[in-house]
Amino acid sequence: MEAATAFTSSSPASQISSSRSLSPTSSLLFIRNEDFYRKHNRVKFKSPRNLSIRASSSSSDSVVTLLDYGAGNVRSLRNAIRSLGFEIKDVQTPEDILNANRLIFPGVGAFAAAMDVLNKTGMGEALYTYIQKDRPFLGICLGLQLLFESSEENGPVNGLGLIPGVVGRFDSSNGFRVPHIGWNALDITKDSEILDDVGNHHVYFVHSYRAMPSDDNKDWVSSTCNYGGKFIASIRRGNVHAVQFHPEKSGDVGLSVLRRFLDPKLNMLKKPTEGKASKLAKRVIACLDVRANDKGDLVVTKGDQYEVREHTKENEVRNLGKPVELAGQYYKDGADEISFLNITGFRDFPLGDLPMLQVLRLTSENVFVPLTVGGGIRDFTDANGRHYSSLEVASEYFRSGADKISVGSDAVYAAEGYIKTGVKTGKSSLEQISRVYGNQAVVVSIDPRRVYLNSPQDVEFKAIKVTNPGPNGEEYAWYQCTANGGREGRPIGAYELAKAVEELGAGEILLNCIDCDGQGKGFDIDLIKLISDAVSIPVIASSGAGAAEHFSEVFNETNASAALAAGIFHRKEVPIGSVKEHLCNEGIEVRI
Repeated sequence: MEAATAFTSSSPASQISSSRSLSPTSSLLFIRNEDFYRKHNRVKFKSPRNLSIRASSSSSDSVVTLLDYGAGNVRSLRNAIRSLGFEIKDVQTPEDILNANRLIFPGVGAFAAAMDVLNKTGMGEALYTYIQKDRPFLGICLGLQLLFESSEENGPVNGLGLIPGVVGRFDSSNGFRVPHIGWNALDITKDSEILDDVGNHHVYFVHSYRAMPSDDNKDWVSSTCNYGGKFIASIRRGNVHAVQFHPEKSGDVGLSVLRRFLDPKLNMLKKPTEGKASKLAKRVIACLDVRANDKGDLVVTKGDQYEVREHTKENEVRNLGKPVELAGQYYKDGADEISFLNITGFRDFPLGDLPMLQVLRLTSENVFVPLTVGGGIRDFTDANGRHYSSLEVASEYFRSGADKISVGSDAVYAAEGYIKTGVKTGKSSLEQISRVYGNQAVVVSIDPRRVYLNSPQDVEFKAIKVTNPGPNGEEYAWYQCTANGGREGRPIGAYELAKAVEELGAGEILLNCIDCDGQGKGFDIDLIKLISDAVSIPVIASSGAGAAEHFSEVFNETNASAALAAGIFHRKEVPIGSVKEHLCNEGIEVRI
């Protein structure tokens, strides 16, 4: 995962790099070989200092060394490794890298920031030497990109220089959405060992930058992926492997990749069946609205137009199950992502919301697809005057197992300020979080209401002609955004909000519609088409699904990248498997 800019002083990575008592090198030298750099008119540097590698006498075949420099969600990878029966040794010093029997580098964050940490701690030089010695290595996402010569991200920025090539940003001008988020297919070009059980299955990608195959790096490339052109999905040379996708988020197929790396001699306990993946799949997402009931227990609930209490004498909170158990079931059923929405978050202090953090921790132990959490992501000052930034709040969720953070009300206020002044302050939650964790980790949840009009000129915001006229025959409508769980109407339209948050750092939009919520009559196609045509980032359609046909309708008629449902899954009215079977029959590619 890549971020838009470098880490701030308050970021997890900077805190870790400053707290560890490591001896920084004066410079990290990344030269692969003299002839290559002479050929390309590169400046010639001396080779890295001679660092020796010795086998650790305390190591065992069940231990894997993990280079986690403190940015982003690595909990899921840790859980995946442990689920496969292996123990984890964390890198504390450069010598830990050199003495590893097998090393995994789950790179997250920004290219420049990661290189800065590796430079200052001396880990980069140790990592270079380890890989040059053909020691067992697996890089993930940014852990692949850092092996190349340089990156254009806030750059150019030098990488480790082990593989020829420059890491560049995806081109969104050709209609492809950036970030590249979702389940895509691999074209395996040579024996990679770790991909032997992938077959024609989808794996999960989430990134804005990629490396391209060329004659200079063709000996490294083990697979490519097609998204606006071919990019490098994995590399392999000897014992050195790296993948652009996230195996720890790719379900059973991803676990097979990790197991192949950790112990290629072992037979797979569960071998994936042959798939039919050929391109980026449309995602089916299960959403769990989580709140405390009147007894104080966290439950999954579901509202009708955001009302979550039963229409009974007791007026109790609607209880549709326990969040961890339901999430686990949806993972088994084939959900491509799990989204948690803490719908009491706007009333409670997020960092004190320990039950929700525990839900994430427990879910990530057994659910190996992406997890999103929303509710209460904002700056906060407690009763003692202690200020917590939205970045600190988000960091707690990331460390607890979230892959993406969904921001709602705070994004509305930030967009209003940005539209009014035209100035990016850098202080909004969107800017803070995307700067450190990357825009692909930031989802903005938009909650509008439909407001009917006789003429589009009746309002200053973007209005459209609607498919179904209003109660008085009105042919037009605009979509007024709300805050605080739909309780507060705001002077901004969904179109204006979507455009603004994309500029402020959002990498994805979760598009709800209060009018359709809980009605089971289908998604608001007019709204989803309006927003998905207006932005170049992925859009998730939400609110109103009541049948499998509603999913094919939204994918066929709009540019939505994913569709989300809650109630029909909770009440077992339409299983996830039935939705995917229907989409397959309609010729819409999904992950099976």
